[in-house]
Amino acid sequence: MIRNQWYGILDAKEIKGDKPFGVTRLGEKLVIWRSQNGNLNCVYDQCCHRGASLSAGKVVHDTVRCPFHGFAYDASGKVILIPANGSASPVPDRFRVHAYKVVEKYGIVWLWYGEQTENLPEIPFFRELREGFSYGGFSETWPVHYTRAIENQLDVVHLPFVHTNSIGRGNRTVVNGPVVTWDENLMTFYVSNVEDNGSVTPLKPEEIKNYKDQFHLQLQMPNMWQNMISSNIRIVAIFSPIDEGNTRIYLRFYQKFMKAPGLKQIVNSISSISNKYILHQDRRVVLTQIPKKTELRMSENLIQGDAPIIEYRKKRAALKGSSSDD
Repeated sequence: MIRNQWYGILDAKEIKGDKPFGVTRLGEKLVIWRSQNGNLNCVYDQCCHRGASLSAGKVVHDTVRCPFHGFAYDASGKVILIPANGSASPVPDRFRVHAYKVVEKYGIVWLWYGEQTENLPEIPFFRELREGFSYGGFSETWPVHYTRAIENQLDVVHLPFVHTNSIGRGNRTVVNGPVVTWDENLMTFYVSNVEDNGSVTPLKPEEIKNYKDQFHLQLQMPNMWQNMISSNIRIVAIFSPIDEGNTRIYLRFYQKFMKAPGLKQIVNSISSISNKYILHQDRRVVLTQIPKKTELRMSENLIQGDAPIIEYRKKRAALKGSSSDD
């Protein structure tokens, strides 16, 4: 994983009431719970005493209590009470687990994976979706590394073959460009696919004039993608890494053309039917890819149309290098 990044890891609705929530993300067992003020807390989900899962316990006065012997952990991961020793006894500092910074924003739980500092960067959510849009969606787990799931959404070549009867209709197999641009960690790629009439060859990126007028999509590093269908409709995917071989995908339909409260929820819910159908067309093929994880250099023969994938791999490798990640 790339360190020193905000990762979208959960739908905020999954953290319910005052119950601890256990989940594996970025290869780590985590327990998340809400304080009485609604703020989220997150620590490693293994008691430092006898190794029991803290998520099997309960929340008491802003602490999570181990179900085995009642050890109480605060938001910093420190044990502040060992019941067997009595509440008047001090707790040695070695009784602690690692704590993670988590924030709830835009209906998403974000985890900071990296060095804990006071001045963390801004949450990297798509700016135009931060207000004015409503959304609905669903989630599911794929048995692949999150890089494979992301690269599928960057693949502009597969549409007429995988999605023949949906978003790939029209047999537009020739890929012009695509043009890829970066704004820090935000990639925008511009797509122009045309039919093969037997005489056309794909335009190189530098040959495409007014490329910003073309259909475009975005990738926000490290794990969020946006299909910019129109100014009023967007599809967003959050590729939440579970571990090296599994990814939880949260797919959301954002819209602002329907304002009426009841109707907009109906529209948002209905959208999941078609989005799930399209996603499962992808899933059928992606699950067959070998290996499950991608890297900058692999035994593949990439083509011009794979530019977004190549750019993603370069950026990921650069970010991993700058964060001293293995």
